[in-house]
Amino acid sequence: MPKSWTERLNAPAEPVVKLAPISIAGMRAGQLMLVPTARMIADFMSAIPPGHAVGIRAMRQELAQRHQAEVTCPIYTGYHLRTVAEAALEAYAAGVPAEAITPFWRVLDETSPTTGRLPDGVAFIAARRAAEC
Repeated sequence: MPKSWTERLNAPAEPVVKLAPISIAGMRAGQLMLVPTARMIADFMSAIPPGHAVGIRAMRQELAQRHQAEVTCPIYTGYHLRTVAEAALEAYAAGVPAEAITPFWRVLDETSPTTGRLPDGVAFIAARRAAEC
């Protein structure tokens, strides 16, 4: 049976800093790259104050700086953005109030590629952003 998004989010993992193997999404091969964990992404989102937003690129830059890297892996970042959002939506569907789930709408917006993969992602994000203004 596949793991739930919440299980994926809470799976033990450690961040890794290594040389980037390829050039992609603003990252050049050979740069010192942070491979983040899903929990790091969730914690970053949770630290953003209500009513504020941080773009994905800015989040990647901040995480890289915190870990003495030049860049953060865009592939793992994208994967973990979805994991965090899906886990938050699982909790919301289970009755956890929106105010108590990981505020993924502070990084993902209505135009983010990940948003289109989420059930009712565009509407949910728009509603949460409006509620925080």
